[in-house]
Amino acid sequence: MVTVTILGCGGSAGVPLIGGADGRGDWGACDPTEPRNRRTRSSILIEGDQGQRLLVDAGPDMRAQFLAAGIGAVEAILFTHHHADHVMGTDETRVLNRITGKPLPIYGMARTLDNLKQRFDYAFLPAVGPWFFRPALEATEVSPGDTMEIAGLPLTLFSQDHGMMETLGLRIGGFAYSTDLVRLPAESFALLHGLDTWVVGCFQRAPHKVHANLDQVLEWVRILQPRRTVLTHMGSDLDYGWLRRTLPPGIEPGYDGMVLQPGAAPGR
Repeated sequence: MVTVTILGCGGSAGVPLIGGADGRGDWGACDPTEPRNRRTRSSILIEGDQGQRLLVDAGPDMRAQFLAAGIGAVEAILFTHHHADHVMGTDETRVLNRITGKPLPIYGMARTLDNLKQRFDYAFLPAVGPWFFRPALEATEVSPGDTMEIAGLPLTLFSQDHGMMETLGLRIGGFAYSTDLVRLPAESFALLHGLDTWVVGCFQRAPHKVHANLDQVLEWVRILQPRRTVLTHMGSDLDYGWLRRTLPPGIEPGYDGMVLQPGAAPGR
């Protein structure tokens, strides 16, 4: 059994977007008086029974997310892909190095790790503890289809189609996480049967080239029948209150700081 915290559930620009009539944010269709509409960039924390913590993605809001959720350290980071809204908090990991006193293991596909090594080349140089004035990361390549332990948590990784690139989804027991996707290969879709809880990206109502829209997600849920579905990576088109009133039972919008405790997969 794991505990999952949604650190951020927004799209690449967050909600609100920079701008607006008064310069204090463009909220789109979202009600600015609803605090659950304020969304930082998408990331989750998975915590195991022994307190081990796996961070999934480290976007530009990582520092604020950790402070808001009371996170002091993690054992490892899994990167789903290398888009900026999922990796630009990487420099913040130097503080995690200081807390643990050692390099931090990170995991990702080959293309993701190559991109991180280009953007943050200094983070992959030999460690310089105990002060860690720069990050110290130890990279391990993973691939869709891998079943492995990361931070002591048994994960199954699967492929997702993000339009312009492949991204990683993950399953652990009855829980699965799927951000930044517009389609699922058949073999990945098959892995998602029998879920208790699915956190899945849903960017807007209208079709989008690289992100699933609301109708797509509803159709996936109709077929897969997870007990609970939580939407993430939402843009300013998806108001929290409207979603709560509109979505069928068993499907709900996520929000920053939401804590989930998925049960075992149904029938297992």
